[in-house]
Amino acid sequence: MVQNDQRCLTHMFAAEIYMHQFLLKSPVRTLNPEEADWFYTPVYTTCDLTPGGHPMTDRSPRLMRAAIKEISSEWPYWDRTEGADHFFLVPHDFGACFHFEEEVAIERGILPLLQRATLVQTFGQKNHVCLKQGSIIIPPFAPPQRLQSHLVPSNTPRSIFVYFRGIFYDTGNDPEGGYYARGIRASLWENFKNNHLFDISAEHPMTYYEDLQRTIFCLCPLGWAPWSPRLVEALLFGCIPVIIADDIVLPFSDAIPWEEIGVFIAEEDVTKLDTILTSIPEKVIVEKQRLLSNPSIKRSMLYSEPSLMGDAFHQILNGLARKLPHDKNIYLNSSQKVLDWSAGPVGDMEPAWW
Repeated sequence: MVQNDQRCLTHMFAAEIYMHQFLLKSPVRTLNPEEADWFYTPVYTTCDLTPGGHPMTDRSPRLMRAAIKEISSEWPYWDRTEGADHFFLVPHDFGACFHFEEEVAIERGILPLLQRATLVQTFGQKNHVCLKQGSIIIPPFAPPQRLQSHLVPSNTPRSIFVYFRGIFYDTGNDPEGGYYARGIRASLWENFKNNHLFDISAEHPMTYYEDLQRTIFCLCPLGWAPWSPRLVEALLFGCIPVIIADDIVLPFSDAIPWEEIGVFIAEEDVTKLDTILTSIPEKVIVEKQRLLSNPSIKRSMLYSEPSLMGDAFHQILNGLARKLPHDKNIYLNSSQKVLDWSAGPVGDMEPAWW
């Protein structure tokens, strides 16, 4: 499959590309639209990148509108239900609100054309403008091969108590330093940078993945959005995720016992983090680690190549199957066309199709 920008295949939004590739080879796909329960149109809304590698959020809504205009003009299936039997992957920070800053995302709201469609998205926060009822929440993409290349022996002791690598102040987009992550990351740094139990830094070492496998608690605080790839990394490497993001909706809650494997910290309690974590009994820690060692939990968070039963692709299919009443055979009608305007401004060129 041809890509204009190879960075799209490795960033945390790449689920939209790999889901398309999975469906092209999947036995649940049908080319007969009359027998389809769901219709899927691949639209790579995050594969239009700035030089720094970030999606051009201002162009994403136009790209989605153009795709829907195309399928509604060529086929009758969108108009007959206003898209109620269609699903789209929208792995932006705030899903179909298409922006990384919460205030801007809320002001935009979910693209009106998508009000009846099912959204498959990484963003999940209860009672939020950008979370449409009935959305399927998925994990961000993490390259399976890269993660597996950093495995350490299973008997390696977990000698790090708390670990975090990431920015604490996004001074480029938030000059005052208090709005980013609702101030949680700044509070983590100011309160625990000198605490010997906390290994936290803005530097990203070459041994990052190995360090996770030597850690008991991995911090997963919100950033611009409540989710991040750290959640996937923690689960894959058996590190207990410490989730600091109020009202977060986590992926595949029917397959992953989040309350049993994770630790949830209210944002207002972040300054008490050391007291909370040191008070967790050892037997509780051991039980969480035992659950985290379950291969099925790890598999459900990965977009495997080749696909494996129970992986993230199949969890998405399960979510779609539960949304509609149908018989035991579920088929998807998937266009092989992919609309991509990353080569130039929208409106200045004809769409390129694969």
